Amino acid sequence: MRRRDVLIDCLAVASAIALGAAASIDANAQRPTRMYRLGFLTTASGPADRHRVLESVLADLGYRESDNLVIERRYAAGHLDRLPALAADLVSANVDVIVTETTPAAVAAKRATARIPIVMATSGDAIGSGLVVSLARPGGNVTGLSFLGTPLGGKRVEFLRELKPGARGIGYFSNSQIVPEQLTFRELEAAAAALGMKATYIDAPDPAVFESAFATMAATGMDVAMVAESAPYTDRRDQIVELAARHRLPIAYGRREFVDAGGLLSYGTNFTDLFRRAAIFVDRIFKGANPADLPVQQPTKFELVINLTAVRSLGLTIPRSLLARADEVIE
Repeated sequence: MRRRDVLIDCLAVASAIALGAAASIDANAQRPTRMYRLGFLTTASGPADRHRVLESVLADLGYRESDNLVIERRYAAGHLDRLPALAADLVSANVDVIVTETTPAAVAAKRATARIPIVMATSGDAIGSGLVVSLARPGGNVTGLSFLGTPLGGKRVEFLRELKPGARGIGYFSNSQIVPEQLTFRELEAAAAALGMKATYIDAPDPAVFESAFATMAATGMDVAMVAESAPYTDRRDQIVELAARHRLPIAYGRREFVDAGGLLSYGTNFTDLFRRAAIFVDRIFKGANPADLPVQQPTKFELVINLTAVRSLGLTIPRSLLARADEVIE
């Protein structure tokens, strides 16, 4: 039941058509003659596969490091207070475009410059965060991809309830400093209440408190939980998945990387595809497009991935109806 490759291919083609740039994604594309400078700002702690996708697509478009492209990378390693200085550093480096990962990184970049174009590879509520005026006409120096994480929270609650029908308490493992994650919790809270469940916010802004956060969920009777989609959490997915297994806590994630690491299930957008599409935005801007005129795009496809090994280790029985809806089942 592995349909992920087909899904990713469909998303890539659709996004290229939406930007009118399908023909430009070609290994034989004409290579630019000038040197371009790209800034990359993220809350992650270091390079990741999804980042390399951005670089790979740019190379296919004719922009290659050590040839005609310089990439200035800045990693906040989960410390949101570092973002303003890192963004200012990219502005001082006089990059042509800044690509950001996560809403806090995009906000920091926007506050640092109104001149340099900013492409959001990932962000939550771009309008609510003040990054753009509207999705159709961003109206400033920011464009890119904005995924609405909040409506997906309700679906994850439903999936967890199907896996554990008697669940009454659900924890939300998150960072209270990140506004989109607060919005996700409100959606989760409403969805849980509709199912007769109580949601509890578990604030875990730093890996140093992960152990105690899981202990709190166990002590307060959380039957199931969700983990926010922040890049720092994804970087520490092995630790989080191990803690979930140790506490025998069923968790729904927003990113499939957790399921690949042994987690129970994920439901959300394909973040690899978002970075692929971000490269197309960069190409358009390098060629002279104004970010104010490039509509912000949203994911149109979401994938449900289930890890049967984790299901069995938690002593759960997966309903056939849920199994049939999965885009991919890991044995």
